[in-house]
Amino acid sequence: MKQKLLLPVLFVLLVNVAVAQRFEGGILAGYNATQVEGDSYKGYNKPGILAGAFVQTDVAPAVFAGMEIKYSQKGARNRIKKGEEPDKYIMRLGYIDLPVFVGFRTSNNSAIVGGVSAGYLVHAKEFDEYGEFVKEDQNTFRTFDLQPFVGFQFDMLDRLKLDLRLAYSVLPIRGLPGDDATNYYWLNNQFNNVISLALYYRLDR
Repeated sequence: MKQKLLLPVLFVLLVNVAVAQRFEGGILAGYNATQVEGDSYKGYNKPGILAGAFVQTDVAPAVFAGMEIKYSQKGARNRIKKGEEPDKYIMRLGYIDLPVFVGFRTSNNSAIVGGVSAGYLVHAKEFDEYGEFVKEDQNTFRTFDLQPFVGFQFDMLDRLKLDLRLAYSVLPIRGLPGDDATNYYWLNNQFNNVISLALYYRLDR
């Protein structure tokens, strides 16, 4: 229950700070294309949603800084090609992420952003062709994730901008596998690898 209440409470606080301090602030929503390095599968085959709020402020004529609070779905999936033997595998991870960033305006309507995002794991599930992994086959994920990121923003309208980012974990989300034969999908230390595309809508004007 506490985890379910955390995101809306932080969202309200963040928007209130933006209004009270006259920072730029608003809401964001978008899409993740994700994979996990260290497993048996390649490709950004696991889709996910992201949603939350942001605040930012100018620190120089062409430089701004800010932070966000958002829910972000990550994970991995084996995409089965036609004619192949079924080898279903899906990893579903849900995080509350707290990115902090700095942006540099390259023109009147575009900017480069970079920063680091701390993530708290709120749920994790894995599936194969028989359904969700039974308890004996489950392996615990680490609760904390840390992802440096770099991206690009483009102002589409006065209140609306598009944000594209690349992020990669610097701490393993799960360590080395054991000798259990059921760990066929897990080869090494695992790291989140995420491409995200989101719309940011300002509420402060």
